[in-house]
Amino acid sequence: MPDLAAAPGDPTHASSGAPPARLTIDLGALAANYETLVALAAPSEVAAVVKADAYGLGLGPVVGRLAAVGCRSFFVATLDEGLRLRRLLPDSRVFVLQGVGSGIAPCREAHLIPVLNSLGDVRDWAEHGGGAPAALQLDTGMTRSGLDAGDVAALLAEPALLAALKLELLLTHLACADDVLHPLNVEQIACFQKLRAGLPALPTSIGNSAGIMLGPDFRGDVVRPGIALYGGRPFLSGVNPMRPVARLEARVLQIRELAESACVGYGATWRAPARARIATLGAGYADGYPRALGGRGFAFAARMRVPVVGRVSMDLTTIDVSALAADALAVGDYVDLIGGGVPIDDAAALAGTVSYELLTGLSPRLVRRWR
Repeated sequence: MPDLAAAPGDPTHASSGAPPARLTIDLGALAANYETLVALAAPSEVAAVVKADAYGLGLGPVVGRLAAVGCRSFFVATLDEGLRLRRLLPDSRVFVLQGVGSGIAPCREAHLIPVLNSLGDVRDWAEHGGGAPAALQLDTGMTRSGLDAGDVAALLAEPALLAALKLELLLTHLACADDVLHPLNVEQIACFQKLRAGLPALPTSIGNSAGIMLGPDFRGDVVRPGIALYGGRPFLSGVNPMRPVARLEARVLQIRELAESACVGYGATWRAPARARIATLGAGYADGYPRALGGRGFAFAARMRVPVVGRVSMDLTTIDVSALAADALAVGDYVDLIGGGVPIDDAAALAGTVSYELLTGLSPRLVRRWR
């Protein structure tokens, strides 16, 4: 298996010195998460969702490590993502979740497998796909992509159209799998079984990260985890069984010792008391650290949680380190903002979002290190 850690197209930034912010991706933890999911999902095959540059963590290094531990099937969102992945892994099975639109020829040439999401997709692939494999998605309650009950009935009414397809997988997507008790989970499985009853017998793919953990009825023959691979918690709450993969650290650029009370940051939204110590960090929302965490989030410095104070700026974030010993933190030290001592799901909740958005929002300008 080739070493893909420096694959073309990945941001393997060089740095002339200590960067103001850095992102470390733990490929060992990624591999361990994959192996955990393999054990949980058995006997289902575990494919990997690597869309959006592997959730912002670098497609080349991520798929290289996953392939090395046995992953053979991958899901991407777009044709361009599929073409890039094919250059990295010539022999893997690659599904394109959004279909390929007018890009049927390059899809066929690259031996990618489009997911057909509408009757239009079905007709186009049947006419121009040249008998190449495809997958078919059924909409069972997400109301987003896939054939609904009316579409399936129309497809079954055209046996020649159905016969023209070489279908390799039948899939659906769970809308509420992260909420274990949500009634839609069971309703979607019932709908899926009803819709597939008239279709040819095909391998199925149902379970996302959370779906894998709901039990065998929610998995199918191929599961396709995303967030769990990258260390996010599969469910809305509870203990996270996955190992953290991404760690965003920011360098301490300055520490201010305040003799008098002073306002901190844009808008003067927070006032530090006298004798406070404020550290300025070299990361902000241009790096993917959410502006919403100003006055809400926390950093991890010198083995202690310290509050983010004032507004997060484009390139800078301020934290109150008054609770630390005077010699516990110095200019040049690095502080955890996401990952490490700041669980990604905690940071996401405080920012009013989800871990998926934090990961995919990490800026290309961050110095990335894979280990």
